[in-house]
Amino acid sequence: MSEAIVCRDLKKSFADVKAVDGLDLSIHANECFGLLGPNGAGKTTTIEILEGLTSPDSGAVEILGLTWKHNERELRERIGISLQETQLSEKLTVHETVHLFRSFYRSGQGPDDVIRDLSLDEKANARVGKLSGGQKQRLAVACALVGNPDILFLDEPTTGLDPQSRLQLWEVVAKFRAKGGTVLLTTHYMEEAERLCDRIAIVDHGHLIALGTPQELIAKLEAQNIIEFASDPPLPDETLRALPGCHGCTQHGGATQLRVDSLAESVPALLAAVDQSGAKLVSLSTHAATLEDLFVSLTGRELRDV
Repeated sequence: MSEAIVCRDLKKSFADVKAVDGLDLSIHANECFGLLGPNGAGKTTTIEILEGLTSPDSGAVEILGLTWKHNERELRERIGISLQETQLSEKLTVHETVHLFRSFYRSGQGPDDVIRDLSLDEKANARVGKLSGGQKQRLAVACALVGNPDILFLDEPTTGLDPQSRLQLWEVVAKFRAKGGTVLLTTHYMEEAERLCDRIAIVDHGHLIALGTPQELIAKLEAQNIIEFASDPPLPDETLRALPGCHGCTQHGGATQLRVDSLAESVPALLAAVDQSGAKLVSLSTHAATLEDLFVSLTGRELRDV
């Protein structure tokens, strides 16, 4: 399987902060690859290095078999980028903006086609300054697609979008991949990562801490179910880990998450342990294990935590 993006031992520091610390990644051609991590994990710095916007302190980067040092012009022609925040001229119309970006490339799609694909038809003649936040975000993606790139970098593309617009953008990503395109995605929506990504890398403090398909990552929890509860006073961790079928516990947001095999076996045992300790049960809920649960168990934070 050919590799569209490869980085080896990537490092980048800002003053005394190691934003990226020896990161290795290989992204296959025609896959949607998710790069996830809490704020400050180094994912934005990583994607900016891969996009050629930031130079690493050390390490090697290859995009489509090319390097930014020797093939910058060719690479700019073959990638599309949608940043977290894109500053576009507010006095230009939507059509003028997409037409401008199309002029940067030797070949590409018709501006009208891209505007239609991003459901901006009715705003084609509206000035950028009059668009809503979600419309500006879709316009940024349209500008990234108009050059008909081989690789699409999407840095939190659906932030601020309503549910319908988010679904529309998912369809755009699916169409892009159906034509052979490769997508590198960062997102703060775990369901988006599970829906779109073939493989996911979770990074924290500049390090890769987990890599695999969504199903493979969830399997790392070694449990099918999650019990989330709070008690006053809290139960000791050693008591919780001794519960039948428990594969571990994580403290998060004033509550405790237990990773268990069987709810029918573990919930009664938990209630008995709470009762025996003399504590008061404050809250209790259960759900099937998800990618979000793995993320919390690895980082101690939710994906949207600031």
